[in-house]
Amino acid sequence: MSSRTVIRHGLVITASDEIHADVLVEDGRIAALATPHSQSWTADRVIDATGKYVIPGGVDAHTHMELPFGGTHASDTFETGTRAAAWGGTTTIVDFAVQNVGHTLREGLDAWHAKAEGNCAIDYAFHMIVSDVNDETLKEMDLLIEEGVTSFKQFMAYPGVFYSDDGQILRAMQRSAGNGGLIMMHAENGIAIDVLVQQALARGETGPRYHGEVRKALLEAEATHRAIRLAQVAGAPLYVVHVSATEAVAELARARDEGLDVFGETCPQYLFLSADNLAEPDFEGAKYVCSTPLRPREHQAALWRALRTNDLQVVSTDHCPFCFTGQKDLGRGDFSKIPNGLPGVENRMDLLHQAVVEGRISRRRWIEIACAAPARMFGLYPKKGTIAPGADADIVIYDPHAEQVMSAATHHMNVDYSAYEGKRVTGRVETVLSRGEPVIVRREYTGRAGHGVFTPRSTCQYLN
Repeated sequence: MSSRTVIRHGLVITASDEIHADVLVEDGRIAALATPHSQSWTADRVIDATGKYVIPGGVDAHTHMELPFGGTHASDTFETGTRAAAWGGTTTIVDFAVQNVGHTLREGLDAWHAKAEGNCAIDYAFHMIVSDVNDETLKEMDLLIEEGVTSFKQFMAYPGVFYSDDGQILRAMQRSAGNGGLIMMHAENGIAIDVLVQQALARGETGPRYHGEVRKALLEAEATHRAIRLAQVAGAPLYVVHVSATEAVAELARARDEGLDVFGETCPQYLFLSADNLAEPDFEGAKYVCSTPLRPREHQAALWRALRTNDLQVVSTDHCPFCFTGQKDLGRGDFSKIPNGLPGVENRMDLLHQAVVEGRISRRRWIEIACAAPARMFGLYPKKGTIAPGADADIVIYDPHAEQVMSAATHHMNVDYSAYEGKRVTGRVETVLSRGEPVIVRREYTGRAGHGVFTPRSTCQYLN
């Protein structure tokens, strides 16, 4: 059955343009844009966006729903996590399927398809975590790319869990150089960090603040440098996830100045929170344990500058929530046992709009780093990440003047605290369409589990 929606009188903002325009949606896609009052379109649904922004749905290219970690698992399911994403104006997530050591990529991918299928409120795609590089794994990488899983994450951290050594990393990079895949790197020197962890615990330094102190910025920078040079040897592109430190940004900037295909993301927690949060008393700092860790506040300026100069291209959340009670407190008396991860999938678009309000980035750059660049980076553009004829009608009506206070009492993520508790921001999602279907209507949830579908991706569009 054909359906038509018209969005009238809004300011349409994409990564490249800001125009007052009406938007026609037909059968789940954007059919046309026109100057206001120039068309007498008829529609089943008319949305008045007067005084509001009309923006593409956010693309969060780094989430971990239901991720097993440290004897527990992330508290958001694909159902609760994608619903919360929609509340925050995100209409596509790219989550991480996990290969366990001794198992195939196929087994890992199938397991994640089973978790997600029929449960998501918005569209989703997958990256593949490669934990066990061998001849069969390398062959499987080619097959996954054919299925639209075109990026592969490796870890220089977490020895004994996800860790790959330099030889394994090089082999995977060489394969991606041939098949068009993109290697995503968690760049921290996990072998050295584990030594520092044991030394800190032996000194009786057991609280959450020490999580940040042992995961030193220099060890993020060293691993970032090493990953860049391995990718250069392999002739492969590289995407470094959750960049948090000034020194790591400098490594990325240097590589890009050399003309290398090296990209980077950061996350809202590194832009808005700091090591001060890790030092909060009464074990409250455990709420902020994630890896890479929160850094001293002075690192934030370099991250914002890199977002303005495009040395960092993407802001994702690394959404990986664990409840304070019953999960984070597994690490009382030993910070190394605190599950690593923060909730944030619902907060990203609003926090970045707050950066617009504060003059840190422009409105178009907001859409670039939150919608268009992640869609291009991971082969989803222009289906996702923009408002243009032919694109999926993933559209957010955004009220730039509404004020809100972030709080666990009002958020929709399945976690018992907010990393931004009490933070006042200006700007709020009002209505969300996913492929033309209303998911949020004037701050009421109208979506459903199973609307969201798996979305195969092409290879990185910055390399075409």
